[in-house]
Amino acid sequence: MAGKTPKIQVLRIAMDHLPRNSGRATKSHQFVPVVSAVMSDGRLVETVYKPKENKCEFVVWKDDAYEIEPILRITESKRLVPYSPDNNLIKHGVVLFPSEPLEYGSQRELISDIRKFIHQYVDLSPMFETITSYYVLLSWVYDGFNELPYLRLRGDPGCGKTRFLLTVGALCYKPIFASGASTVSPIFRILDAVQGTLIIDEGDFRQSDERAEIVKILNNGNAKGFPVLRTEVSMKKEFNPTAYKVFGPKLVATRGYFADRALESRCLTEAMGQFRLRSDVPINLPSEYEDEALQLRNKLLLFRFRNLHNVRTDDRLVDRAIEPRLNQVFVPLLSIVSDESVRAEILDLARRYNAEMISDRGLDTEAQVLEAIKEIIAAQEKPSVNAITSLFINRHADDYERKITPKWIGGIIRKRLNLRTQKSNGVFIISPSEGPKLVSLYERFGIATATEAERDPSSGDVGDDGDIAGQTPA
Repeated sequence: MAGKTPKIQVLRIAMDHLPRNSGRATKSHQFVPVVSAVMSDGRLVETVYKPKENKCEFVVWKDDAYEIEPILRITESKRLVPYSPDNNLIKHGVVLFPSEPLEYGSQRELISDIRKFIHQYVDLSPMFETITSYYVLLSWVYDGFNELPYLRLRGDPGCGKTRFLLTVGALCYKPIFASGASTVSPIFRILDAVQGTLIIDEGDFRQSDERAEIVKILNNGNAKGFPVLRTEVSMKKEFNPTAYKVFGPKLVATRGYFADRALESRCLTEAMGQFRLRSDVPINLPSEYEDEALQLRNKLLLFRFRNLHNVRTDDRLVDRAIEPRLNQVFVPLLSIVSDESVRAEILDLARRYNAEMISDRGLDTEAQVLEAIKEIIAAQEKPSVNAITSLFINRHADDYERKITPKWIGGIIRKRLNLRTQKSNGVFIISPSEGPKLVSLYERFGIATATEAERDPSSGDVGDDGDIAGQTPA
């Protein structure tokens, strides 16, 4: 299938000469502007933009061939129409489209072309260059998956983040260059209407509430079925909550880490500015850059047509040795990689990410509490909250400005580690039934493998849940 050249049927119909009932605006016809669509009969509809002719049309794919349509009839009264070429999003390059499907050969050849283009204009590590090339492919069939990772660049100003966003963004599926937005509000609407690849520099949004809105998009946008709700005001001044679809691939540039660790784990990240810029990377983008990017978008359009209905998450690629969230991030990317050696490299990267996450957790307060619990159980003593607090104070009192109390430690045990405590002989201990959960927590936070004693952390009479030695539970 990949080697076939699709036949072309071009419908050269001027908009002013359409038959009376095939598209002319009448009271009985409803015209719906769309960017793209997947029809119930399997047809794929995509907008193409021809800048020299200042024309937007539909390319409709079905049965391994495509046709060019100025208007698409859905029912007797409903028509789909492409956005006007004079629309500001198109006119000013906020959203980029291909101009026609173009033969690309095999996936290997297409990846080679993409990587060559990226390498020519951006300085990335070899591994991230490979991941980025496949991420471009993934963006063109992203709606075949339920979860997606993000590509993120982290670094100080002047390290090449903007060049990356421009270069890689120009190849992605329906790229939305939102970094120039003065506020976040239009981004929700554009994302919902275009449903393409969001390209954004977090540093452009200075206000804390704007950053919070961007984080909301990123938190909800990596999985299907989680739109962002925003309150809109109607013409009658009525509040009307509106759901905006934000699911899709995203290229993000930041100066530092995300405060939200869950969001951090959704990103495949490259730290920029670590080494001197390659001498062969042009300081300014040449005039042929846009034409090269357009040719690749044209090839990628044909890749979408041929592959969207065939892509799916390959559950055989799930690595049970790494955390479920990382599997959600990496498996969609791995599912479109046909080269086994590249798959092995990406899997190795996933395991390194997993090790780093565990190592980072080891610095947390939760990890320090777990270490105290483990040491007390290893000494075959009851893991009471008081004993855990005393050991924690001995080890880490100088690390905290606040007063360390049994109530605070009890709150960490119950609410953050989700361990159940029970009263035994007047003091609170970790319940004996929590042994298996402790084993899992030790592994998650990178603490040494548990012993059999730790699988049964306590024994003795246990009463009802209550206060810690007379205190109110945290």
